[in-house]
Amino acid sequence: MSSDRERPDACPGAVDVHVAADGGLARVRVPGGTLDAGRFDVVRRAALELGDGFLELTSRANVQIRGLAPGAEHELGARLREAGLLPSAPHERMRNLVAAPLEDNQDLVDALDAALLAEPSLADLPGRFLITVGHAVSGLSGDIGLVGDALFLAGRDSGLRVTDPVAAVVRAARLFGELRGAAWRLSEVDGGVRKITAALGVPVADRLDAAVIPATPGPAGDRVVAGVPLGRLDARLLAGTPVRLTPWRSLVLPAGGDTRGLFTSPDSPWHGVSACTGRPGCAKSLADVRADVARWIGTPHAGRVHWSGCSRRCGRPAGGAVEFVATGDGYEEIS
Repeated sequence: MSSDRERPDACPGAVDVHVAADGGLARVRVPGGTLDAGRFDVVRRAALELGDGFLELTSRANVQIRGLAPGAEHELGARLREAGLLPSAPHERMRNLVAAPLEDNQDLVDALDAALLAEPSLADLPGRFLITVGHAVSGLSGDIGLVGDALFLAGRDSGLRVTDPVAAVVRAARLFGELRGAAWRLSEVDGGVRKITAALGVPVADRLDAAVIPATPGPAGDRVVAGVPLGRLDARLLAGTPVRLTPWRSLVLPAGGDTRGLFTSPDSPWHGVSACTGRPGCAKSLADVRADVARWIGTPHAGRVHWSGCSRRCGRPAGGAVEFVATGDGYEEIS
């Protein structure tokens, strides 16, 4: 059923920042999660010189800079434009393309991004719009997804098989824009999947299952998957290093590099543990969540654990987790 929104989508951007309790919060979209060493250094230095000195990794493989002083977003935007990280201000918040980080798919992501930027009407898509590329991320509830030649819509295989994936995604995105009304996601549009499917072709009978296959910390051929405790990276680290951001708040790095401050084994007590920002960064939080997690870390746990500072439960990982939700008088456990 279509959503009736009484306010516009307020997802932060790189220049249109969210004003948090600790200052401006900017979200830098990184389609496919890939940053060469030069571009990553631009983002690192911006966090050190304009923000609080840390980079927050997001569940859409983007990166956030917190603690910006009023007006600092203009300098940040200038730096990002010069580095090619802000190619179109009107399209900036809809450039959410999450890719399976251990697959060879960045060229496809770049082609998709360029094609989306070339469509002026798509600049009006909401900041929650999401495209997924690859099987490992097909279950992340994307509005549009690609797994080989299979086109996913609203997180499920539509049955459509495409010969030109870029053209198919752009057309599906355009149709979503025409149908969405006030909805933020395709799943909220009454009959949206059916209408887009009918417009694009004839579905096949066999369907692929959606999946979420996290990149496990450890060696990955000539690369290594490095976990970032609570997704908060000290911006002094990894100078001169190319990175690929993952939707599990980790990094894919060249093997043999410096991984101080990170973890590269699934046996780390930090593996599978996530948290919202908490105090003092979030005014709605009832607890200093990260400090509480740091005191708790090392407690035996099985599976994923997520800590939230209030009942909004921001940042919950896809696929579920044991949750600890702050109540103002401790935490309530939700399984």
